[in-house]
Amino acid sequence: MASLSRALRLAATCPHRNPAQGLGPRPRTGGTGPTTEKSVPYQRTLKEAQQPSVEAQGPSQPLPRAASVVVIGGGSLGCQTLYHLAKLGVSGALLLERERLTSGTTWHTAGLLWQLRPSDVEVELLAHTRRVVSRDLEEETGLHTGWIQNGGLFIASNRQRLDEYKRLMSLGKAYGVESHVLSPAETKALYPLMNVDDLYGTLYVPHDGTMDPAGTCTTLSRAATARGAQVIENCPVTGIRVRTDDFGVRRVAAVETAHGSIQTPCVVNCAGVWAGAVGRMAGVKVPLVAMHHAYVVTERIEGIQVRSQPQVPWRAVGDWLVGAGPRPPPQVSDKFAFGLFDLDWDVFGQHIEGAIHRVPVLEKTGIKSTVCGPESFTPDHKPLMGEAPELRGFFLGCGFNSAGMMLGGGCGQELAHWIVHGRPEKDMHGYDIRRFHHSLTDHSRWIRERSHESYAKNYSIVFPHDEPLAGRNMRRDPLHEELLARGCVFQERHGWERPGWFSPQGPAPVLPYDYYGAYGKRAHQDYAYSRLLADEYTFDFPPHHDVILECLSPPRRNPSPISSHSPLLHPTPSSRQPPICLLSAQVSSTVYTCMLNHRGGTESDLTVSRLAPSPQASPLTPAFEGDGYYLAVGGAVAQHNWCHLTTVLQDRQFRCQLVDRSEDLGLISIQGPASRAILQEVLDADLSNEAFPFSTHKLVRAAGHLVRAIRLSFVGELGWELHIPRPSCLPVYRAVMTAGAKHGLVNAGYRAVDSLSTEKGYRHWHADLRPDDSPLEAGLAFTCKLKSAVPFLGREALEKQQAEGLHRRLVCFTVDEKVPLFGLEAIWRSGQVVGHVRRADFGFAVDKTLAYGYIRDPSGRPVSWDFVKSGDYALERMGVAYPAQAHLKSPFDPGNRRVKGIY
Repeated sequence: MASLSRALRLAATCPHRNPAQGLGPRPRTGGTGPTTEKSVPYQRTLKEAQQPSVEAQGPSQPLPRAASVVVIGGGSLGCQTLYHLAKLGVSGALLLERERLTSGTTWHTAGLLWQLRPSDVEVELLAHTRRVVSRDLEEETGLHTGWIQNGGLFIASNRQRLDEYKRLMSLGKAYGVESHVLSPAETKALYPLMNVDDLYGTLYVPHDGTMDPAGTCTTLSRAATARGAQVIENCPVTGIRVRTDDFGVRRVAAVETAHGSIQTPCVVNCAGVWAGAVGRMAGVKVPLVAMHHAYVVTERIEGIQVRSQPQVPWRAVGDWLVGAGPRPPPQVSDKFAFGLFDLDWDVFGQHIEGAIHRVPVLEKTGIKSTVCGPESFTPDHKPLMGEAPELRGFFLGCGFNSAGMMLGGGCGQELAHWIVHGRPEKDMHGYDIRRFHHSLTDHSRWIRERSHESYAKNYSIVFPHDEPLAGRNMRRDPLHEELLARGCVFQERHGWERPGWFSPQGPAPVLPYDYYGAYGKRAHQDYAYSRLLADEYTFDFPPHHDVILECLSPPRRNPSPISSHSPLLHPTPSSRQPPICLLSAQVSSTVYTCMLNHRGGTESDLTVSRLAPSPQASPLTPAFEGDGYYLAVGGAVAQHNWCHLTTVLQDRQFRCQLVDRSEDLGLISIQGPASRAILQEVLDADLSNEAFPFSTHKLVRAAGHLVRAIRLSFVGELGWELHIPRPSCLPVYRAVMTAGAKHGLVNAGYRAVDSLSTEKGYRHWHADLRPDDSPLEAGLAFTCKLKSAVPFLGREALEKQQAEGLHRRLVCFTVDEKVPLFGLEAIWRSGQVVGHVRRADFGFAVDKTLAYGYIRDPSGRPVSWDFVKSGDYALERMGVAYPAQAHLKSPFDPGNRRVKGIY
């Protein structure tokens, strides 16, 4: 039996030899009771001759002619989705597995389940998974899933990591998750075998645990079939039949197998590393890659009790990435089942060294087996879920980045709601396939680079201002080079390079991805952009805090060029109502409004301008008949908006033309007390309040170029947006900067916009305004035409909410002590946790940190304004509670004088 230390020596002297080879494999064992050892079938690997496929035996039971839903893939996500569909009362749901349940990647997962992640939505998803595997399934079936509650212990070997764990502990309080930050001495008492000499501390979560993949999936399938669902094994899918309806919309029609066809309107792709192949059968792009995922299983260690010893999810012993970057990803055959790759000890050895350092007894511990199997990984290390934009009725539930077991319950439930009710219960935008722009989802370099980096940084600390280095410069606006020369530090959103902030140190271009020096690549030396990012790896105020301050200090609140996605909606003459019923506000000239879902949740906030027909068509002045509307939405969520509009129009069978002009237009926003004086020198129009009121738009000429000027502000200042044809962007920008020089006009990016809008109390979609937040809860009732009789999507839900009272409200908080907040901090009211912060930033005009979060009444009653005003509040930052004041609206310019030009 090889030991870990011997494995390292052999790897050094015989790099092509697997130190564990020659050891007898341990056969897989069955049983429904709890297990204390990892039980996996090691007999078959890719190197060994394949046994006769069970496919030759035929399907495990006869195929039905039709099914309401067909789930493809019998792993964690497939079984969880089927189970939750059955619980929602879906009859005729069917799961097809090409081999046996768990045979793809689920069988070799470690089965860890944590409760705390740096995302409030993920905390909720994990909580549901835990309920399912630790309670619900056993109560329903009488079978044990293999759940062991042994706790989790997360190691902090530096101060920043410990700060991150303190943030997680504070978030956990808002969700009732018990956790404790331990000192090195307390850690040693809990885990005596651990070397704690170089630790800063640990995070201990007592109710974390582990589950058995086979036991869990078997129990899920039994619970689902008991409710009328069907599971058919040994039945590979060979094709997806598609039909085109009378409106030209592609829809799922049937699933083809080697043993017959099954008619169905709905397919769920839970095929794991094979999800891309299933997607190609239907013409659907699935942006994921297969990578090796490895760990070793040791012999029993004296002093470690599996049932009571906390799990320690070290990167050092749990994860190894190979196959991305310059090496091709592993080719995983469609016949692959219960298989493994050989473990590359040259790569894995460095992680063993870290494990031995942390737990020295491992040096002489025997290796029972090695596990190196394929896993699917995505460009942002988040799953792919939701309905595919290319095909109605085709849903994704794949790309779980080795977290399919722990996220499976929560995501299976949400996916089932998505299928049955048209949308999930929770905010799943971060997992929705529509978060990626369609130009990226089949771009091989972008997928490969981003998937590599996201996995390479899987265990990295999540800092608030971090940016990717991989897959950059995919989409650039016409001002890119000009702004770069002026010191712009770019952010990446939706593939766009957009201004983040401006550095006085000069240009900091984003260079081609170097894979961090791995796989024979030469790492960039003296990389200015990377160095600026690294300087901000902190949970304190970043070192560039004062640089942003320079452009925001009163009276100069003047952000300038940013890019925005600006699609055009052109209804035909016979469809005057469709665009109106999609919007929560009435549109006269220009209006800020929302698009809602049927539950009253906010799918988008946007500005809409009514257009006049133009005899000469151009991106700025489209030709159309009937009514036309210009929709300006956030560039970072353009695909989500496009898909929401398209889906609603298709479902209601409206005949409208939707045109995306993002690549044809640019946007410059000039804001601040001098904006009127600056633009009056550039535009050929009267900009007085009487001639150009707030919330109106006009076609004007800027330095001789035709532009659309819209008097709006997202920062709470007097200002205008200029929407400019692409060829005119650079000359117009230069004219504005020249005119603004004597007024102190400075460049600013989205970091400035974030601070200014937070200070003013304007909402950010997907921060303090999400698809599970209603405009009433978010303080945006003014965007809803509830006093009129005009129908709009979501109206009935808002009227019901209004009648019953709001059970949560978004509240503004200020903290007198100058401390940075970034979101996820617990909100305390009179000694009770009532919520957590969604969004926070420093307000330079009020010279305070501002935070926004939804609060609830612990009694379950509606949250009245008296409830909001009567409490004593504190915001908990990394375990420390800071007194806070609650405000019904932002304390900055509550009378909206500045947007009117009154200073």
